[in-house]
Amino acid sequence: MARKGLGVYVGSGNVFADIGVREPEEMLAKAQLAAEIVRIIRSRKLTQTAAAKALDIDQPRVSALFRGRLREFSIERLLRFLNALHRDVRIVVGERAQGRRGRHPGWPRAARQPSGRRRAAGWVKGRD
Repeated sequence: MARKGLGVYVGSGNVFADIGVREPEEMLAKAQLAAEIVRIIRSRKLTQTAAAKALDIDQPRVSALFRGRLREFSIERLLRFLNALHRDVRIVVGERAQGRRGRHPGWPRAARQPSGRRRAAGWVKGRD
C-alpha cells in the first residue's frame, strides 16, 4: 500500500549534502577514501588486527573505519593509510561540472533545486 503525500526527491549526487551533514564535500571525500581502504584490506583478506598493524593504528580504529565512523579520521590520515597499503594517490583538479551551482547558506534544504544526478568523482583507483 502506497503512502499518500510522499514526494520524490532527486539527489544532488552527495548523500551527505542531501541529509544535511555539516561539511558534506569533506565527508564524501572521506567516505570514498575509506571505502577504498576497506576494499584493499578485504581483497588482501587481512584481519582487522593485521590491518591495524599495517596502518600503524589500533584494532578499534580499524573497526571504526569499517563501520564508517569517519569523523575521527582526517583526509590526510586516510591518504597516509592508502600509502601504507602501497597505493599512490592522485588529486585531480578540474573545471566545475556545467550546471553545478553553489548553495547559498540561507536557503532551506527543501527549497534548493538539485542540479541533477552526478557521478561521485573517483578519488582513488587501484587494483590488487
